[in-house]
Amino acid sequence: MSQPIEEFLNHINGEWVRSLSGRTFDNVNPADTREVVGRFQASASADAEAAVAAASAAFDGWRRTPIGKRAKILNAAADYLEAHAARFGEELTREEGKSVALAKDEFLRAAQTFRFYAIEGQTFGGETYPQDDPGMMVYSVREPLGVVSVISPWNFPASIPARKIAPALITGNTVVFKPSSDAPLSGLRLAEALVQAGLPKGVLNFLTGRAGDVGPVITTSQAVRAISFTGSTQAGESIHRTVHLTTRLQMELGGKNPLIVMEDADLDQAVELTIKGGFSLTGQACTGTSRVIVMREVREAYTQRLVERVQQLRIGPGLTPGMDLGPLATAKQLDTVLGYIELGKREARLLCGGQRLGGSVYEHGYYVAPAVFDNVTPAMRIAREEIFGPVIAVIEAESFDDAMAKANDTEYGLSAAIATRNPRYMQAFADDIQSGTVKINRTTTGNLVNAPFGGVKHSSTSTFRESGRVGLEFFTQTKVVYRGL
Repeated sequence: MSQPIEEFLNHINGEWVRSLSGRTFDNVNPADTREVVGRFQASASADAEAAVAAASAAFDGWRRTPIGKRAKILNAAADYLEAHAARFGEELTREEGKSVALAKDEFLRAAQTFRFYAIEGQTFGGETYPQDDPGMMVYSVREPLGVVSVISPWNFPASIPARKIAPALITGNTVVFKPSSDAPLSGLRLAEALVQAGLPKGVLNFLTGRAGDVGPVITTSQAVRAISFTGSTQAGESIHRTVHLTTRLQMELGGKNPLIVMEDADLDQAVELTIKGGFSLTGQACTGTSRVIVMREVREAYTQRLVERVQQLRIGPGLTPGMDLGPLATAKQLDTVLGYIELGKREARLLCGGQRLGGSVYEHGYYVAPAVFDNVTPAMRIAREEIFGPVIAVIEAESFDDAMAKANDTEYGLSAAIATRNPRYMQAFADDIQSGTVKINRTTTGNLVNAPFGGVKHSSTSTFRESGRVGLEFFTQTKVVYRGL
């Protein structure tokens, strides 16, 4: 007998409530689509309006709440996430597909992020300015903006919203949080942690549903003072065109991230950097390696080792120990990746993988064998467009300058890496690569909680960085006070 499907609610103005639309949607397991992970509210514009109104009403009280009390709530929420990380990690794996070890670590990272901002927020303030008038004091203060909309993706459904929500709350803003409909349960657990920690009603409002139904309200409402969004460049551009002049934007968007393999590189290390950067999370990371630019002298040896290593990768459900790759997250993502693989077969040479996997454990999941293409040129679509899947394009280069030109020949600029032993290559790469994140003998993926993160070109709005201490800046505005004594 099948288990009943659990229904999850929105959280608006301090209450767990059903959508005013009366509609729901099911969240399925991409490893086995016969399993429904949960049933969620298909919110309507009226729900979004209620969320914005609640956040607006709660703002004055929250901004006046002592900073120590705000920090205490963030730390209590971190305690809650850590205590439930194993269970929440399993839920994340069931709704998104990544390995359960990575999923549990993601919730622990979210807790770490809450603790980081609980501390940093208490030392983030204004300045006092020297001047010549002994009867006057001039100083600045940082004030919260007001209502902030947080819109997050499905690939890191706990850690990405955590690094947006925590700095927003500690600086005194109120939040309307809409997670991706493809992984809403992890976002709900973040909201639950903050509610359990004692967050006052209306300070954080959580709702699920289609972007087309709730997005216009939470992005264009006059009450929304800022939007922090992570997702596709296309969606980001759409939001950017519709917001008010006074609405502040922070957007982290797509990537087409290169790894340069120089002639002096440790090829075994370069292969591991490719595997970890390109196939971790089944290639579904905005910082994932998708282009490998290899020097002509070592291309054949590198590609041979890469193919051998790829063919050894273990593919299966994220809840099964020892798997290197899980399923793609959605049916749409599966169709997109398979479409690009067929395109790649016409453009370049497929060295391995690329087929949809069926039978056995794969029968009811969104599984694709990781693909490696050779003889790729920078003009090909598989070298230019974001695939967001386990597909690597190998591009040959004749020199360091040629490799750099090809690495920079993209509309994106999120993350980039180089494999080399030569310090001159390392420094020249760091100086001249057009990327917000630069890695040397490290994978393109991954960033520290305490370091800034963001891209250039079409990978970002290039306004305010996320993460680290600078991540607090987006959520505050500066007021300068001239005070006569």
